[in-house]
Amino acid sequence: MEQAGNPVSGAGKSLTAKRRRYGEIIGRGLAFSCAAAVILITLAIIYFIAVKGLAIFTVNGVSIRSFLLGLQWYPDRPAAQGGPLVGAATMIIGSVLVSLLAVLLSTPLSVIVSVFMVEIAPGWGQRVLQPAIEILAGIPSVVYGWIGLSMLVPFIRIHSGGQGFTGFSLLAGFLVLSVMILPTVISVSADSLKALPGQWKEAALALGSTRWQTIRMVLVPAARTGIITGVVLGLARAFGEALAVQMVIGNTREIPHSILSPIMTLTSAITMDMGYTIMGSMWNNALWSMGLILLIMSFFFILTIRLVVKRGMVK
Repeated sequence: MEQAGNPVSGAGKSLTAKRRRYGEIIGRGLAFSCAAAVILITLAIIYFIAVKGLAIFTVNGVSIRSFLLGLQWYPDRPAAQGGPLVGAATMIIGSVLVSLLAVLLSTPLSVIVSVFMVEIAPGWGQRVLQPAIEILAGIPSVVYGWIGLSMLVPFIRIHSGGQGFTGFSLLAGFLVLSVMILPTVISVSADSLKALPGQWKEAALALGSTRWQTIRMVLVPAARTGIITGVVLGLARAFGEALAVQMVIGNTREIPHSILSPIMTLTSAITMDMGYTIMGSMWNNALWSMGLILLIMSFFFILTIRLVVKRGMVK
């Protein structure tokens, strides 16, 4: 009986091993296919936006300098009046200003909140702050824009403007954006602080440092890589935000002279004008070029994050 059973048992083990091997091959092939599909989709999107965005220069003959530095935007002006002008400098300046001001305002607050969550707050404080941050992150951008339009813009109009001032301004735009990017910067900064070895804090305290000295001179500098990464991610979100900003900035194609001046960003220009253009027209190609600028800025933010992380790992 034992001799008769051994071949059957060996055959069963061999069949199980083959099935396991085939399963591994199928799983590996499926994972590779999914990864390849993601890469192909990304390359296809980049190629499509690049072709559309470069058409304004290759097809319509607009120079890169006049597009990037031009201040006049008349894409539908007839040839009898001098022809169309597609200078995007005012929108580029608006996007840069509103994004940088939002980051400058939200970064100190985000770092302070993350330090409080990780190092100072008791257990109940963390249980209250964490859901609050998650709620902020889950609020749709249109809700932020609607709150800014209903409450912030009238407040600015009443308390900061003179006669004829509407309240739609750069100030309203970066205040709304600063609240929107808070969850991103706080979450990344808090995770960076939590990842620090506990021995560093204990060593600083053992050497006679106070809690604030330990936080200021040891923990925050050690977590600077994660904090900078969170700031860059927040800046990327602020630069690409469209709807919430569009609702409160006034959408005027002029260089702002103060934070109370109305502005227009690249994203708001695209969302406002894309539905009124004909595919392949000069106006439409100019909007695609703005999309290409946003894509290039996304690459810049990604490379910045990778360089920051790489330098942090080296140190």
